[in-house]
Amino acid sequence: MSDTPPRGPLESAFARAASGLPSPATLARLGLGAMLVTAGTHKLLDPGAWAVYVADWLAPWLVVSPVVFMLINGVLEVGFGVALLADRYAAVAAAVAAVSLTATVGYLAVVWATTGLFGDVIARDVGLIGLALAVFADAAGVSS
Repeated sequence: MSDTPPRGPLESAFARAASGLPSPATLARLGLGAMLVTAGTHKLLDPGAWAVYVADWLAPWLVVSPVVFMLINGVLEVGFGVALLADRYAAVAAAVAAVSLTATVGYLAVVWATTGLFGDVIARDVGLIGLALAVFADAAGVSS
């Protein structure tokens, strides 16, 4: 006897459609890699659009200008994203993404608490932390 509940026709149709997809772990790795490449590329093309996330009180603490900071981040994000897409050093790339996203959420939480700005970005990035951790766990060989 199976522990899986019986499927209705709609669930069966979705299951058939999903059966042609790559594994969930591969989809997660490719999705995280694509997000990093896309975000990093946009930072390289329009760093000023990303520099708005640097609060006035943080800017003096940076060794470089907010625009240069975003350009540096863009290069790193593209590199780690390409590593994920190529399935090379995936555990390292996903761990870096998870740490970076966690630091970003922590920083933006302070900004949100003091100014009310960027709550929408926090909500999105919390989900991306989960994605990065899932990719890291898979790439590091963690089993359930």
